[in-house]
Amino acid sequence: MSDFWIYFNIGLKHVLNINAYDHVLFLLALTVPYEFKSWKRLLILVSLFTLGHTLALFLSVFNIVKVQPTWVEFLIPITILITALYNIVISGKSAKKDSLSFTGIVTVFFGVIHGLGFSNYFNVLLPGKPTDKLWPLIEFALGIEAAQIIVVLAALLLAYVVQTLLKFSQRDWVLIISAFIVGVVVPLILQSEIWVK
Repeated sequence: MSDFWIYFNIGLKHVLNINAYDHVLFLLALTVPYEFKSWKRLLILVSLFTLGHTLALFLSVFNIVKVQPTWVEFLIPITILITALYNIVISGKSAKKDSLSFTGIVTVFFGVIHGLGFSNYFNVLLPGKPTDKLWPLIEFALGIEAAQIIVVLAALLLAYVVQTLLKFSQRDWVLIISAFIVGVVVPLILQSEIWVK
């Protein structure tokens, strides 16, 4: 049981690490169009993101997929930017009207990209045969899922407080937070090592 908590904790810290805020930014971008009443749909999307993240680690552990870290570090903020820009485009429209299947597929794909960003570290963290890494991988994924739920609940609570006490409209909230996210990730994209030749 103590091994479970070790890898579960690593999953928690992977998301809740203040220095690795890209994961939190993506979750914030994913959450901002929703309200508490849409929690089931949001939980599905968060779980699909975890599934994609875990799938990437699985493919990496078994040496099925190898990607240059420079490309992955470039693509991660791109996924956040796309999500935030999408929010700006659909702001004022109900997020419930979006096709869950389309949004779900995109969320899984973005989860794969984010998972590839952690795959090298995960393989260094757990040397040995790929089969020895399966249970730690599942325990790690559960930690990620728990941390993501914490972030999503905090984002929903913050949105509720701002919209109720400060009388922000849902549309204004989406636009402000999405614009903030765009402002954070665009410099990350422009500073990427991908541009260095």
